[in-house]
Formats: sequence, structure tokens, C-alpha cells
Amino acid sequence: MTILDELVAPPPPTKSLDEPRTVDPGLGTSDHAFRVTARGIGFFVLILTASIGLFLGYQAIPTFSHYGLNFLTETRWEPNTDRIGIASVLLGTLEVALVALAVGFPIALLTALYISEYAPLRLKSTLVALIDMMAAIPSVIFGVWAQLWLQPRGIYVSRWLSQNFGWIPIFKVKTDANAASWSKISYTGSAFMAGVVVGIMIVPLACSVMRGVFDLAPLGEREAAYALGSTKWGMIRTVVLPFGRGGIIGGTMLALGRALGETVAVLMVISTDYQPKIQILSQGTQTVSALIASLFGESTSTQLHALLTAGFVLFVMTLLVNTIAAIFVSRSRSGAGVDV
Repeated sequence: MTILDELVAPPPPTKSLDEPRTVDPGLGTSDHAFRVTARGIGFFVLILTASIGLFLGYQAIPTFSHYGLNFLTETRWEPNTDRIGIASVLLGTLEVALVALAVGFPIALLTALYISEYAPLRLKSTLVALIDMMAAIPSVIFGVWAQLWLQPRGIYVSRWLSQNFGWIPIFKVKTDANAASWSKISYTGSAFMAGVVVGIMIVPLACSVMRGVFDLAPLGEREAAYALGSTKWGMIRTVVLPFGRGGIIGGTMLALGRALGETVAVLMVISTDYQPKIQILSQGTQTVSALIASLFGESTSTQLHALLTAGFVLFVMTLLVNTIAAIFVSRSRSGAGVDV
């Protein structure tokens, strides 16, 4: 190639100045260590949960092989006659959990709304700390409180419900509630009493989730509601509550999962009874967790497998409820699916 050809030839192509360049994130050592640690802890939690489920599932094989699905439908727990089932126990577990939700949900919702929307700033942090501190109280303390203070006074509430709503099957008690000398013992140790104390115990969990979601309600939409002439309650009803719908549902279901597995407080309050019944005010009930706690230490090999099978059923129920709750909570935090 001559010198003239070199002068006439077009210059080699160059990259356009507008072409985006790859940016190296350049994570530091501390950031990389945090990412690896967080990922490892997350995998450990998943592996631990799966290990518990696999262990309980493996221990349930002998029980299902011997009793079949009758284990889930049998109402009696009579090891001496080889009749063991958890139908009545599952019913008692659901009754206690539903009563707990009926008691705890309105308290948690109203408390979360007050802290988020009405409490003065100087008082808000104190209230949040008190609610969180309430979650740290051991279950046995709640059980002692319920046994010594709540139940002696709660039986009068049970009697009033029976007197005024006894025509509803769940509030019916097989005793004369209007008698001059009425039977107080008929109202003790019931699913209602256990549900009340568990309902108070789940308030911090449900309140914390709801309050966190209410605080994320968009400020612009709050101000827009006020600009249109809305009152404080009108803004809450049209902005905060619709935005926090997922958090309300998620917090409630997380509380339900907590109520399903409560053991010590329930065991200290209820009177053990394996007869299935829907009368929540009547004496006697049983839950899965209380069943395991009361019989685990004195069980034979067959009974032990049956108790672990009951624990496996409770584990699946709780895992399902918590998974659904986590989905609702994650959606509510991003505002996905919420039209305000």
C-alpha cells in the first residue's frame, strides 16, 4: 500500500460516544462479606425448616401405616384400646385460634391505627416499645395471669354470653345460666378462656405488621385526600386502610399461625377433654400443641409416633398459614394490587 492509499483510506471504526458502558459495581470487602453472610443465613433457615418437616414426616409414616387416614378422623384418644385420632384435637385447636383472632384482631387493628395516625410524636416511640416489650413476655407468665386473674372474672362474661346468646349453638352451655346458684366450674377451662389469653398474646405480632404497613401509605395521597376536604377518619378510610389491606390480612394470618401453635398458656388454662364439641363456653377442650406437651414425657413408642404425627399436621397447617401471610405482607409493602 502506497503512502497515497494510506491517506485516502477511511479511518478505523471507533466506538460511539453514546454507547453505554458497563459499570463495575465494585463491591467492597465488607459489602461482599455481608451479602455472603445474609445469603448463608437465609439458606440455613430454609434447610432447618425443611429438616424439621422431613423429620416429622418420617416419624409420621408408622402412624399412617397403622391407622391410615382414620388418624385424622378418629375423635378418641384411647391408647389402651388402640383408638387414637386427632379429629377432636384439631377442632379444639381451631376453636382456640378463632376465638383468639376474634379477640386480638380488633385490638391490634385499633392499636396500630392509633399509633400510626393519632399518637403524638413524643408518645409514638414509647407505645411502639411497649407493644414490642409485650411480645417478649414468656407464655408461662400469660398462663399464670390467666389462671389467677383472668379466668375468675372471665366466667361472668361466659355466663352473660350464654344467657343472651345461648340460642346460638357455639354459646350454648349444658347448665342453667339463670339459676340463682349457677355452676361456675362449667365455664372454666374452656376454649373461650384459652382463646382470650392467646388473643392477647398475638396482639403485638399483628399490631407490628399492621402499623408498619400503615406507615408506608403514600404521603401524596394523604395530602390529596385532605385537599379534597376529607376529614382525618375519611383520609384513613380512603387511603390508609385500602393501602394497608394486604398488611391487615397478612398480620392477621401471621397471628393465626402463632395462635395455632401456642402451648404453655393454653395448657395452663384448659381442662383436658377429648370429646368433640362446638360449645366454646363449656368446660373442656384440647389442642394439638397442648396434647403433645402433656403426653410427650410418658408415651410409649406407638404413642410417641402418634404425637409426632399430630405435630406434623400442625406444622403443615402453620407453614401454610404463614406462607399465605408472607405473600400478603410482601404485596402490601410494595403497594402492588392496591388501587387508592
